[in-house]
Order: sequence, then structure tokens, then C-alpha cells
Amino acid sequence: MARYVVGDLQGCFTPLVELLDQVDFNPSKDHLYCVGDIVARGPDSLACLSFLAKNASSVSITLGNHDLHLLACQALHKAPNPKDKLAALFAHPDFNHYLAFLQAQPLAIYLPDSDALISHAGIYPDWSIEDALSHAKFAEQCYQGAQAAEFFATMYGDCLPSDIHSHDAHSRFRAIVNVFTRMRFLELDGRLNLSHKEGLEGAIGLQPWFQHPKLNPPPCKLIFGHWAALEGKTGRNDIIALDTGYVWGGAMTLLDLTSWERLSVNP
Repeated sequence: MARYVVGDLQGCFTPLVELLDQVDFNPSKDHLYCVGDIVARGPDSLACLSFLAKNASSVSITLGNHDLHLLACQALHKAPNPKDKLAALFAHPDFNHYLAFLQAQPLAIYLPDSDALISHAGIYPDWSIEDALSHAKFAEQCYQGAQAAEFFATMYGDCLPSDIHSHDAHSRFRAIVNVFTRMRFLELDGRLNLSHKEGLEGAIGLQPWFQHPKLNPPPCKLIFGHWAALEGKTGRNDIIALDTGYVWGGAMTLLDLTSWERLSVNP
């Protein structure tokens, strides 16, 4: 069985097919992991989600910020941003089925055989594997439970690192979601800076989460997406960035979990 991890799809189905064809992906015996942001901004979120749901037994997804926003739009009865190009998905007769599939997915996946943890944006620097999985499980119970709409309504906004341990469930949920799906830079005091979305140059007074001293070494290999401006470069072999920005004119990247080689396709 071959196992692969693919970077952010963001509604771009054609390059996903090209990558899977190049490795002769066979859903009857191989497995595909996705770092999240399956939908939004690209031309065919419906095809991406339909394909993954159809092959659910061979696919695992760690949800990204765009995926959670889609779920929030459904739960809160809000129209999506036209820039996300989700009209065809919302109009499809299997819309609820596809979103139920998406909502059942986790925020983090640990692969013991590869000693690797997959998540959309990374993990907070002082977390162990156990911490990450525990926090992810708490958030999953929130967005998969009977009060999911209530949590989605309070999902947006800044947070403090201490909120991860808050006794207020909504504050804790928001903090965990921000780490797993929105994090890029940290302030020097450890707060998440959610406004600076560019690359490493010019980020004065900010520190990329993966360069924090407490992640030297990391608790395991860390595989993430979300940060297209990195162009897949972290300067480390144990922290692997897979969002290479296909939807923005870059590439889509697939990682082979056996050889640790990367394969990319461009528009």
C-alpha cells in the first residue's frame, strides 16, 4: 500500500487527478491524506469534494480554514463569499452528503509508522503529539456535536495562547482552531499574528511558528499546508510545507510517505 499527502486543493481538481495518475494511485489499496482547504477559490470545489467523498475509505482529511468556513456557512445559513466559487457545490443535490463527509474529518492525524503528524497549519510550538491530538479531539467534538452551530458562530477572531486551556469552551475552541487552521507567525510573546500572510522576508518582530526554539527538535515530523507564500520551503526536513499555491499560479505538491519524495504539477 502506498500512502501520499497532497497540499491544499482549494477547488483545483485537474492537478489532483494529474498527480494521482502520475503515481498510479489505486483507491483499492493506496491511501491519500489531504492537509485541508479542499474547497474555495479554485474552479471546481464540487469535483474535489465529490471525488474525496466517493473514495472515503481511501482518503483522510485534516480540515483547513476554508473547509471550516464552508461548514459554518451551512450551519449558520450564510451565503458563501462569491470569490470562493462555491455556487455549484451549494446547488448540488448531494450538498448535505458532501458536507457531512467533510464535517466528520479531524483537525490532526498522527501516523505512527511514519512518525508524522498532519494538520492544516501546523501545531503550537510547545505541544507534544499527545497535546495536539487531545486539543484536536476537543475541537472535533465541538464542530461535530449537537451544538456545532453555536461553536461555528464564535469561531472567528483573535485569541491568546492561554485560551487553549480556557474553561470557556468557546474560547478554547476558537484558540485551537486558530492554531490548527490559521497560524503562520507568532508574536514574540507567543500570540498568534493572524494578519501577516506573506513569506518570511519583512516579517519584523514576528517568528514563523516552525522556527520557534521549542520546536527544535519537533515531537515528530510535521506536515502542513496553508502557507502558500512559503513555496514549500521551511529549511528543515522534519517540518514539511505542502501548500505550494496552485490556485495562485504556483504548483500542487504530493508527498510520498514511503520515499519522502515530492511530486509537483504546475498550471
